[in-house]
Amino acid sequence: MRKMIRGAAAFATATAAVVALSGAAGAQPAEPWAGCPDGAVCIYPQNQNPAVKPTHVFYNYGAHNLSNQYGNHWVLNNQYGGATARLCTGSNGVGCGNPIAQGTGVYADLGPINSITLNR
Repeated sequence: MRKMIRGAAAFATATAAVVALSGAAGAQPAEPWAGCPDGAVCIYPQNQNPAVKPTHVFYNYGAHNLSNQYGNHWVLNNQYGGATARLCTGSNGVGCGNPIAQGTGVYADLGPINSITLNR
């Protein structure tokens, strides 16, 4: 009898976890876009127009420092759930510009840009 009760409790816990995770964010993942994976922000090589294959792919929220990025680059935000990205003139996410909304991109001169942030 104890084994049956433990088994039923384990099943109920697992079922509750699946239900909670399936409706947690309510947002659907993005589709791959110009080689940028779902849930990522991508930077493409200088003057690659149209954007085809990224050189930098970022998944984690927070600041990411950049180096040796000059001239015009596509920056595509393929995150979901309303997440944004910002290009920043300072290191570690300081001096950030306007947000780049999910599903959009900018063609920007990255010469003055020293970091990018991914924001929830």
